[in-house]
Amino acid sequence: MNFNAIVMPWPLGVLQDLIGFPEVFWKNAVYTFGAAAIGLALGMALGTGLAILAWLSDVLEGMLNPLTVLFSSVPVVTIIPIVARLLGYDFSTVLAIVVIICFFPAYVFTASGLKALPAGADDLFRVLGARTSARLLRLALPAAVPNWSVALRVAAGHSVLGAMIAEYLMGTAGLGYLFAETQSDFNMERGFGATAVAMGVSILFFAAALAGKERWN
Repeated sequence: MNFNAIVMPWPLGVLQDLIGFPEVFWKNAVYTFGAAAIGLALGMALGTGLAILAWLSDVLEGMLNPLTVLFSSVPVVTIIPIVARLLGYDFSTVLAIVVIICFFPAYVFTASGLKALPAGADDLFRVLGARTSARLLRLALPAAVPNWSVALRVAAGHSVLGAMIAEYLMGTAGLGYLFAETQSDFNMERGFGATAVAMGVSILFFAAALAGKERWN
């Protein structure tokens, strides 16, 4: 099939651009990788921490659950301009968007896992006079590990996507910015190359999360 190169470039042309200009893809991939990795770590930590606080306090749980659902229902694309106005059109905004995207699965899955206790285990701890800290460390947190690992795998792939969306809309570097730049120049070989590199980074994140799951099990 004879497609116009602007619509569908030849795979050989994409490969030649990847090999011929590795520094272009490398520096932008490192930028996106850094934003996704740091944002993933911070988002998971924030979601996990708030889930633990919700487990400790029924009042906090009643406050956090509706706020989390409400916040997650807002499309992240509409938040990016607001965050950019507050933090600036730079790496900090990209990082904030990744944290926001990763926070929701971390909170939901961890909160659910903290309550998925073995039958009768919590009653036994209470009868034996275990403190809240002991119930958390020795019962609830171990029970939440499977759910937490699921949240990590979900958030790992979404972290790269979130970073690229922010870079595409307002960034000055990264794979998302590179893709946006190639559109204005009709350089579709480079655009498809940026997409291929982004897919590789996403697979790397997911594989790392999956390897961590196997190790914990």
